[in-house]
Amino acid sequence: MGWNSWNHFGCAVTADLIERTADALAANGMAKLGYDSVDIDDCWMSPQRDARTGELVADPAKFPHGIAAVARYLHARGFSLGIYEDAGTTTCAGFPGSLGHERLDAQTFARWGVDALKYDNCNRDGLSSKAQYIGRYVTMRDALRATGRPILLAICEWGVHQVWTWAGDIGQSWRTTHDIADSYASMLANFKVNVMLSRYGGPGGWNDPDMLEIGNGGMTPTEERAEFTLWAAMAAPLVAGADIASLSADDLAIYSNREIIAIDQDRLGRQAVPISVGGQPAGTGGLWVLSKPLANGDRAVVLFNSTDSAQTISAATSMVGRRGASIELRDVWSGAVSTTTSGVISAVVAPHAAEMFRVSP
Repeated sequence: MGWNSWNHFGCAVTADLIERTADALAANGMAKLGYDSVDIDDCWMSPQRDARTGELVADPAKFPHGIAAVARYLHARGFSLGIYEDAGTTTCAGFPGSLGHERLDAQTFARWGVDALKYDNCNRDGLSSKAQYIGRYVTMRDALRATGRPILLAICEWGVHQVWTWAGDIGQSWRTTHDIADSYASMLANFKVNVMLSRYGGPGGWNDPDMLEIGNGGMTPTEERAEFTLWAAMAAPLVAGADIASLSADDLAIYSNREIIAIDQDRLGRQAVPISVGGQPAGTGGLWVLSKPLANGDRAVVLFNSTDSAQTISAATSMVGRRGASIELRDVWSGAVSTTTSGVISAVVAPHAAEMFRVSP
């Protein structure tokens, strides 16, 4: 859980932005809810490495006191620092990549006090086979381990070579999709890929459908709420991609829903499984039922209507892992509690909306 600079600010990343964002996360209560990683994305560095040492150099205009000073600022306030690099010759924005410099760059990050590395996949110098992909990421994994500092490795391979099948031995999360955009269509496309990968994610290694667009203005409030619901059901990293200092009250309320955060962060670490609806494969006709087992024996059940008109979505309680004559349903958005004795969970779901229930015996 945390924040990343890319979705809203792109290359306009500075030390001041990073520090102001940490302050905003603390001031609005998000930090106490778990959003404690602050991540610098692409464009933070100078166009060339240090001519004498070969080390990466922070852009002196954007980071006048260097990355280590930013790390100290964050650490003093209880935050961790994430940084960005690329497993190619240059980053996606054209700055020096780590290919061939992995050990030196890992040592540099460790010395600066970096806690996480988002490792991208641009400009691969022709190294494009599955074995070569794995090799590039293994090299950085080993370089990070050799520093002696625990640094989380977030593999940003975009799902090209079914990264979920091999990344568990290399990194702690892996992007299963291409970059998300600030639109319902993009959010839905990333969901459809990631939701089918439940058996690959779990404690120690997470499927990542990319950062949250809540607060950037490209989706309706209903669609933003659906994104947060679906990402939580999928046990995905919750990484805000908006301008935290200018969040509306409604967007802050979405990010701050404690019950949904608890479902995302549930210690069992299981990703929701898509369930057939009416005997049809999951997602048929744009209707989705997801079931996520929770550590205390409850289930989180999502009814998601991806179509453009209101739809009734129903699922047998036995299909979502709950049996018994009386089942309690807690709507985790409204807080309303109801009981069903019919053996069915059913709701009229608005277009592009996702309803989530915590289901207990």
